[in-house]
Amino acid sequence: MTARTSLVLAAFLTFVVPHGARAADPKPFPGTPTKWNGFAKHDFKVGELAATVVVPEKPLPGRPWVWRGEFFGAFADCDVALVKAGWHLAYVRVPDLFGSPKAVKQWGAFHAAMSTDYGLHAKPGLIGLSRGGLYCMNWAAAHPDKTLAVYLDNAVCDFKSWPGGTPKKLGTGKGSEAEWKKLLAAYDFKSDAEATPYKLNPVDNLKPLAKAKIPLLLVYGDKDTVVPHAENSELVFDRYKELGGPVERVVKPGQDHHPHGLTDVAPVVKFFAAALEQKK
Repeated sequence: MTARTSLVLAAFLTFVVPHGARAADPKPFPGTPTKWNGFAKHDFKVGELAATVVVPEKPLPGRPWVWRGEFFGAFADCDVALVKAGWHLAYVRVPDLFGSPKAVKQWGAFHAAMSTDYGLHAKPGLIGLSRGGLYCMNWAAAHPDKTLAVYLDNAVCDFKSWPGGTPKKLGTGKGSEAEWKKLLAAYDFKSDAEATPYKLNPVDNLKPLAKAKIPLLLVYGDKDTVVPHAENSELVFDRYKELGGPVERVVKPGQDHHPHGLTDVAPVVKFFAAALEQKK
């Protein structure tokens, strides 16, 4: 490079890059921040998707983040603890899609924005609470290379169990006729008969995660009448262990579907921290 070329390049960079910034700097999160548990919360759009990001006071190196599958702010003790520990917390609203291929596609657009535009870690940790388990596990199976670890809390891992359940004679739980109809539409199933043989429910699609050694943490009550553990979390635990995938669990004796979470959320924080350390 000649001296003249160097001067021209320097002048160009001075013009296009604001003083004190780097070309690789992530964009700031849009919108006027509000407060969420004492932290700055940004609500904005990614394309047509409604997004939420909570920013820690002191982000960890590499800007790791956890991604809520559903029900932002519900039973959020572990979410708060993770933000305090330096993790960003994110959520994108794609309701009534039950982790379907449509949902996974929309999650792809959100992930691209978070990792490319806003500079968050390429591999988020996933928090799958209740039906959020379908979103998180289906994303992880489709994109194990873009998944750090998955924490499941009384999570739906088979839509036959919920919302199918006893109303559809597909499981032992309470189920929901109304939510089943929404699920059929989300997956473009024309009938119950088309839905029931589906082979990509999380309980049936664990091999991609196990091959990638994605860590799973399962927390569940053993008296869950909504999302029965024997048809969901326990089945995932047994099958994932058999496949050689890294998995641990915390069983809450006598607990129903609610309340979610743990009284002491330290095991969840340690789970994600260990997964992050392993990826370094």
